[in-house]
Amino acid sequence: MPAFSFEALDAQGQTRKGMLEADTAKAARSQLRAQALVPLAVTLVGPDAAPGSAGALGHNLFTRPVFNATGLAIWTRQVAGLVSSGLPLERALTALADEADDQRQRHLVAVLRAEVNAGSTFARALAQHPREFSDIYCAVIGAGEHSGSLGLVLERLADDLEERQALKAKLIGAALYPAIVTLVAIVIVLFLVGYVVPQVASVFAGSKRALPFLTVAMLALSDFVRSFGLALLGALFLIAITTRWALAREVFRQKFDAAWLNVPIVGKLARGYNAARFASTLAMLAGAGVPILKALQAAAETLNNRAMRADALDALVLVREGAPLASALAQKKRFPGLLAMFARLGEQTGQLPVMLQRAAVQLSTEVQRRALQLATILEPLLIVAMGLVVMLIVLAVLLPIIQLNQFVK
Repeated sequence: MPAFSFEALDAQGQTRKGMLEADTAKAARSQLRAQALVPLAVTLVGPDAAPGSAGALGHNLFTRPVFNATGLAIWTRQVAGLVSSGLPLERALTALADEADDQRQRHLVAVLRAEVNAGSTFARALAQHPREFSDIYCAVIGAGEHSGSLGLVLERLADDLEERQALKAKLIGAALYPAIVTLVAIVIVLFLVGYVVPQVASVFAGSKRALPFLTVAMLALSDFVRSFGLALLGALFLIAITTRWALAREVFRQKFDAAWLNVPIVGKLARGYNAARFASTLAMLAGAGVPILKALQAAAETLNNRAMRADALDALVLVREGAPLASALAQKKRFPGLLAMFARLGEQTGQLPVMLQRAAVQLSTEVQRRALQLATILEPLLIVAMGLVVMLIVLAVLLPIIQLNQFVK
């Protein structure tokens, strides 16, 4: 049954807003009048709403998704808590729709509730909104409904989303300070070279004495930056656009990602991050009762690195042909050996999801440790490098002054 948002006046003349379900907008108005309300506006919400209408959820490039990564994890945790406490799914969605602060979120949950009331499964209702809920998310929900343990599966899904967000936040936090220091250093150096050095050096332009080599070199660099700075900026922009276009091509992207994995230090971080994400997703899907082949396919799609994704799909082919999962992963050297080892232990003990989750935890912990170590090393190195560059610029300015002072004496 479709969902409608309404705005109406009550007997005291106060404006009331909310959601209701009806077959048509006319039926929705009739419901409001039966409640002694005067309907002012009744708007269909959800994907069936007219484009550009107030009730449309919005699926264009200029509209952000209803849930960001953190919001989706929180919402999943809320649904899991309500369902696990014994509340029927329809009533849980009703409660979440009433409590939602964001209007678009309220509309989305109302649409999901209406589809569930109409007889659709929760997974099928979620799948109608691919921009908000990924295929993996829907597959896990579907497996939970099929096994009759939706609450437990929702809890695991919320755990996975939160752990993934925590790992991503720690990696971003480790890289943020070095990135800021680098950006500030570049801006300061460009300002000194492009403006300060020429202004100071112009004082010595009338001097007949030769300027020190460092000053001459810095002036030449300054002239180059001032003359070709905009051209260099345009070239960098063109390179960025070309690189982005090339990375959109699957063959080039796979070769680039394979080469990226071989970069010292950074390559290990990328390999560990992708392997942890793959193991966590595979553990969650297998634990929810999803068949291993379907779980492997879905887990492979979560890999950002296309080279590792290709290896995961090759492992899927081997498993389909009858090979054990551990053996298939062991043949793909881009995956850490730790993953194959835990998969082998899981297959031997019959606890594959548990062992895969342990592998994911160890891999993510190692990635965090390496990232923090790298950030700890980079911070002083960047500060020292910035100090050296500024020192060279200051020396280029001071050397002519010292030389002139000695000449006057």
